Amino acid sequence: MRNMAGGISVITAGEGDERTGATVTSATALSMDPPTMIVNINRNSSSWPIISRYRHFCVNILSAEQHLVARRFSGADGLKGPHRYQGASWTTLASGAPALKDALAVIDCEVEELIERYSHGIILGRVVSVVTGGGEPLTYANGKYGTFTEL
Repeated sequence: MRNMAGGISVITAGEGDERTGATVTSATALSMDPPTMIVNINRNSSSWPIISRYRHFCVNILSAEQHLVARRFSGADGLKGPHRYQGASWTTLASGAPALKDALAVIDCEVEELIERYSHGIILGRVVSVVTGGGEPLTYANGKYGTFTEL
């Protein structure tokens, strides 16, 4: 799957000192009616219990300029929990989950269902608000961040 290029999102959840998040390529729309997102998170991730407890999350779709945010939330810098939020501007939307200001888009969700399968949890989220920005999308393939180039 590492060879398949994908858009990069940071999934955020929690409040205060319990804020956490993870960089993913596995966030996608499940349904437009009703608006629903699906996200897969490793159940060993620090994000899984926080999403389970707070029952909310934001899908922060990153622009190319936000590659350092992607790196920070991937754990590459060794930062955990609320320390991953350093170096970027954050707010909250309807669900209360942290939302990245100036993201390409932020999709704010309330958890509808959590499904545990093997190493991962499948999260179904009802979309409660959306904010869009501008920029070029950040992509990831074969262990590297990049941008989309039109043919």
